[in-house]
Amino acid sequence: MTYDAALQRLHAHYQSMPPVAAMQVSIAGYDGRRLRLHSPLAHHVNDKGCAFGGSLASMMTLASWGVVSLGVEQAGLRADVFVADSQIRYLAPLFADLDVHAELSAEADWDSFLATLRERGRARTSLVARALLPEGGIATEFTARYVAIAKP
Repeated sequence: MTYDAALQRLHAHYQSMPPVAAMQVSIAGYDGRRLRLHSPLAHHVNDKGCAFGGSLASMMTLASWGVVSLGVEQAGLRADVFVADSQIRYLAPLFADLDVHAELSAEADWDSFLATLRERGRARTSLVARALLPEGGIATEFTARYVAIAKP
């Protein structure tokens, strides 16, 4: 299955938000379960020359939101998706471009999420996102719960 049209819609949605457009976020890949986003460090540098923590949080929030939004669309449903709560752990400074990936957490049950959304018009699921260091380690880890509310 190709995701090109859905990814184009997601990219257009990201670009429709001025703060996100200013971040120069691009979609680096999607395999049906994991969404990868990229943004150049030059747009996110803090006073220490590394990635600004707020930018990392934003990128991981956007990537996780994208995973849920794409999954809802792929299921043929229409819903607004919101972040309900999140936690971030900053593990190491990132002195490179922001490469983030997000996916459902290990305990998330996507089929139950979709069934609940269909039956109740509202459902929540948990996700995990990570900002990666160039050598392969983790700079930042983000865990969150997202809520989808069906559109009439």
